[in-house]
Amino acid sequence: MLVLLPPSEGKAPSGRGAPLKPESLSLPGLAGARQAVFDELVELCAADEDKARDVLGLSEGLRGEVAKNAELRTAGARPAGEIYTGVLYDALGLATLDAAAKRRAARSLLVFSGLWGAVRVSDRIPSYRCSMGVKLPGLGALGAHWRAPMAEVLPEAAGDGLVLDLRSSAYTGAWKPKGEVAGRTATVRVLHAQTDPVTGMEKRSVVSHFNKATKGRIVRTLLETGVAPAGPAELVEALRDLGYVVEAKAPAKAGTAWALDVVVTQIH
Repeated sequence: MLVLLPPSEGKAPSGRGAPLKPESLSLPGLAGARQAVFDELVELCAADEDKARDVLGLSEGLRGEVAKNAELRTAGARPAGEIYTGVLYDALGLATLDAAAKRRAARSLLVFSGLWGAVRVSDRIPSYRCSMGVKLPGLGALGAHWRAPMAEVLPEAAGDGLVLDLRSSAYTGAWKPKGEVAGRTATVRVLHAQTDPVTGMEKRSVVSHFNKATKGRIVRTLLETGVAPAGPAELVEALRDLGYVVEAKAPAKAGTAWALDVVVTQIH
């Protein structure tokens, strides 16, 4: 099973670890594309703070993020699972998993990134600021920059098992599973079901903040139990066995990802 996750905008500090070793990162086929983004980002942030802030879409209050990017070559590195924070990662709680679940996380979780393309949670990286929506002056839009190298590398990383795609829309454009890989890919939408007190009819709405929390809890549950569904149909059954309300329809044509709705009545 390969689980595709979005990064978080906010990140933990780099800390005092040894600096980044680019050659140590997973998916070495992305090395050239990573280096190109890394070099331009560092140079931009070191040369012109105001221009960098504009390119990165940062407010005045986030000016310090530019200085952080300028120092990426010497900043300390920590496991990506410690760098990424926010609602999904809080619910996932990597630090509190038992040893077996942590090993599963290291094998199966892949975090997408405007700067790195994609990294595993065990890869050591510095804290940075660079979303997939950024358009660098030299390389252009990062989503487009990553498409070709991702298309080369990700199918092999996906192996022959389930691909659980939990990325946000900003990151899905960097790699879209195709063909046989798409057929064993499942995306998840979280819906909040409420009963109208007047009509007694059920109403459903898409949640955002709690969408992330629910996805984090789903991943944590799969890691803790060691459940490894072979494909989307098996994932549906596994989630139902674990207490989730899941609605799904098999794709109408081959080479299309499954779309699962996880329905919750309480959001927290």
